[in-house]
Amino acid sequence: METVQNEEASVQPEKTEHQETPLESLASIASVLAVGLFVMTFIFQNFEIPSASMVKTLLIGDHVLVDRVSLAPPAKWAPFTFYRDVRRGDIIVFLKPGEPDLFLVKRAIGIPGDRIHLRNGVVYLNGVAQNEPYAAMPASDGNPQHEYQPYRDDFPSIPPDPMYQVTASWQYELPTHIQGDDLVVPPGKIFAMGDNRPDSLDGRFWGFVPRENIVGRPMFVYWSFETPADQINKQTIGERLAFMSHILIHIFDETRWKRTFHVVR
Repeated sequence: METVQNEEASVQPEKTEHQETPLESLASIASVLAVGLFVMTFIFQNFEIPSASMVKTLLIGDHVLVDRVSLAPPAKWAPFTFYRDVRRGDIIVFLKPGEPDLFLVKRAIGIPGDRIHLRNGVVYLNGVAQNEPYAAMPASDGNPQHEYQPYRDDFPSIPPDPMYQVTASWQYELPTHIQGDDLVVPPGKIFAMGDNRPDSLDGRFWGFVPRENIVGRPMFVYWSFETPADQINKQTIGERLAFMSHILIHIFDETRWKRTFHVVR
């Protein structure tokens, strides 16, 4: 005789889908925005390069992601964050002295205690001529801006004259930091210059960068678009809209694809 096994069917409670309320949706969006705002304010920030002062290292139209943590002053509330001081050769983003709403990007040439002078555009650091393959030197290429200029290229041995865009405060302060042929970097300050030396308004023209003005350092180029050198001067709404339209039309053929994720050094 065959035995028939009768299996009991298990009964599972019916699952009901939870409908997210408008308040919960708003809370989720607010949380994402808060995290994103924190990251983009205190950890990373994106900047666009508007001028040629750092060519060839950074091009006009490069969009860079800036690390705002490693060069920031250490915080007691975040002991886990990596921190280091500025080193010679670092590319730094900072607020321009005297213009607290203007961000600049330059290369740190000298740190506190360093003695600096230029001869025909060549940097001498603590008496030693520096090999800077990334730096543009004075040149006779037909561009008057690139030709030798005494104050700019033999800094600080030649006093500035009215043709140079030297701030009044720096003209007054500069002599107090000169010892012999050298500019001596004081405590708490950084001396910075652009890599495109003949075409850079930098520390030679407005002085030292206070350490507290330094925001961070560029990490890499995340997007680069061919941008005219005079675009920085086009600030009307019409001019901005026209360039935005130009970007939309030429996003593929004028993007510098080879610079995508280019590491900034």
